[in-house]
Amino acid sequence: MKVDYETEGVLFNIQRYSLHDGPGIRTIPFFKGCPLACKWCCNPESQRPGPELLFKNRDCIRCGKCLSVCPTQALSPDNPFFVDRTRCTQCGDCTQVCPTGALEMKGKRMTVGQVMRELQKEENLFRRSGGGITLSGGEPLAQPEFARELLKACKAKGWHTAIETTGFTSKEVIDEVFPWVDLALTDIKAIHPTVHRENTGVDNRRILENLLRISFITKTVVRVPVIPGVNDSPEEIRRIAEFARLMMNVTEIHLLPYHNFGENKYALLGRDYPLRESAAKVNIEPLKAVVEGLGFTCHTGG
Repeated sequence: MKVDYETEGVLFNIQRYSLHDGPGIRTIPFFKGCPLACKWCCNPESQRPGPELLFKNRDCIRCGKCLSVCPTQALSPDNPFFVDRTRCTQCGDCTQVCPTGALEMKGKRMTVGQVMRELQKEENLFRRSGGGITLSGGEPLAQPEFARELLKACKAKGWHTAIETTGFTSKEVIDEVFPWVDLALTDIKAIHPTVHRENTGVDNRRILENLLRISFITKTVVRVPVIPGVNDSPEEIRRIAEFARLMMNVTEIHLLPYHNFGENKYALLGRDYPLRESAAKVNIEPLKAVVEGLGFTCHTGG
């Protein structure tokens, strides 16, 4: 197969030694950019497509070095989150002079070749554990050419490939990308379109149609982030599981309990956490029983 190793994309992290995103030990390139804005998103730094400036207030020693190099005067202690996002051009000059790392750019443009050099460091672990690569984000399909060429490069090495996706993309992208995917980890957040739109910012009709299409191409696992007040009722979980029965190659549904571990990241980006109301702990066991009652293997957490 021919791989374009010069294809470029933007990643915000490469996580190593993951055990929860496909079989074996895996490395996860996190793609930047996502068409959804889920209220419970634990990676808000993944939502916008380009590199983005983070400010860690607790690490700032107020030395003032960043103020003198900012070309647009976007930085000031008088700003609510220190950075005026309407002025900031994400040039990164301030991060070069910050002595404590309080200012950090999240997101780096890389070629497929550069990413592969990083991934090859764990090649022996992949082979020994039956692991491989899982593309995550953000939404990898928001950078379809980059995702496709990276997956092709991984398959050329003989590695197992997986992708975590919302399914919000075009049919053409699915047909181009998923022949190179061994395992699709797909989200279903809600069946009712109004509920989905209110909590993610987009309608789910295209998502559900695409998940059906994906499941005809490759092995698929359905993942459900269980969010209090959104989809934590047995009735909603049953609707999701019943839709999963329409899909091909699906034997597992994973129920992922809500957590707010990413809440502190919103302040780093100068944003308020959208899911402010306190979330009661969800009893997962009755929901698991619903899933298993419809014939699926159900995993919780992870």
